[in-house]
Amino acid sequence: MTNAILEEDRLRADLYDYLGVLLAGPPNQGLLDQTARLSGDETDLGTAIAALSRIARHTKEPAVEREFNALFIGLGRGELLPYASYYLTGFLNEKPLAALRRDMAARGMTRAPNVYEPEDNIASLMEMMAGLITGRFGKPASLADQKTFYNKHIGPWAGHFFTDLEAAKNSVLYASVGAVGRVFMDIEAEGFRMSAEGSA
Repeated sequence: MTNAILEEDRLRADLYDYLGVLLAGPPNQGLLDQTARLSGDETDLGTAIAALSRIARHTKEPAVEREFNALFIGLGRGELLPYASYYLTGFLNEKPLAALRRDMAARGMTRAPNVYEPEDNIASLMEMMAGLITGRFGKPASLADQKTFYNKHIGPWAGHFFTDLEAAKNSVLYASVGAVGRVFMDIEAEGFRMSAEGSA
C-alpha cells in the first residue's frame, strides 16, 4: 500500500534518496546515465541539477570510482569525513551519533544488516529523511516531526559538508553533487522555517 503524500513531498523524498545513493558509494554507469538525462529549470536548484547532469554526461564509471575513493575512503581516510559527529564535535562516534541512535529507535529505524558505517554518515541521513517523508518506517512523518529530525541531525552540519564537497580538491562530479545538496539543504531549512511561521 502506498501512503498518500503530496507530490511536492514525493519529489523532496526522491531528491533525498538520490543524494543518499550518490553518497553511499560511487555511481555505476546506469546511475551516471540516468543523472546525465536530468534537466533543471532557472531556479538555484534547477541550475545545480543541470550542471550535475552536464558533468555526468562526460563521466565514466572508473573515474568516478577513483573520485569517490579519494574523497571518502583514501589511504587511511578520505579527504572528507561525512559524519555528523565529526562535523559537530571534531571526533567520530560522539554524542550526535548516540542521539541519532536514540531517535532512530524511537521511530522504528534500524541500520541495514550489510552497512557497517556509523549511522550518522550523510548518505544514511539522506535516506532516513526520505523514509520519514514517504513513510518507509511506518506512516509518513508529520511536517513537524520531519522538521525536528532535520533540525537535530541534518541542519546543523549538512550544509557545511556539501559546501566542503563542492570545494574539495578531488571533487569533479561530486562538486556538482555538493552544489545540489547545499542548495537543497537551504531550501529545506527555509521551508521548515516558513512552516513554523505559518503555524505560529
